Amino acid sequence: MSKIYPNSSCNLSSELRETFTIWMKSLVFHGNGCTIFNSRGDVVYRVDNYQQRCSSKVFLMDSSGKVLYSINKKFFFFLQKLRIFGCWEGLKWIGNKERPWFKVRRNHTILSKDRSCKVTFKCNENMGSCYRIIGLEGKSALKIIDFSGQLLAEAVQKQSSEGVPLGEDVLSLMVEPQADQSLIMALVTVYGLINNKL
Repeated sequence: MSKIYPNSSCNLSSELRETFTIWMKSLVFHGNGCTIFNSRGDVVYRVDNYQQRCSSKVFLMDSSGKVLYSINKKFFFFLQKLRIFGCWEGLKWIGNKERPWFKVRRNHTILSKDRSCKVTFKCNENMGSCYRIIGLEGKSALKIIDFSGQLLAEAVQKQSSEGVPLGEDVLSLMVEPQADQSLIMALVTVYGLINNKL
């Protein structure tokens, strides 16, 4: 972690499977968020939240601080002042404008331990399909699959070269070549927010 401000760029996709390290900590003093490193140890993405933990709005940025997505918690209002959770909305920054890109809604079933979420896209009306985020209760591990069931990304607790777990706040994230890396990072961020990890 000697490089805090490297000159690295964010790729939309790659021809090879890539592995990232997600550290559920912000590099900003007194900040909340997470930091994502590539396999060379360079910071490639970061999420910083200068408000309280589990904020209702955070920003996914590249290593230079350029905002890629803003992620907002949306509530449904019931009666007059009672707020119940609705979904998370991802807005992609294109130039200086935000464009609605995706929504994440957690699957709610009574007495179920289902930790999965449904991702629907607003960026392309022709997509007509969704992704799923599948998680395990009490763990940070998750999988992201597309509408056909193909694996796009998988995060597991990172281990040292000797096989020692590094803690639940350090994950190893494998991203498949066909996946949009910045979108995957945004979805991992949402899942962390849903599960009070950020």
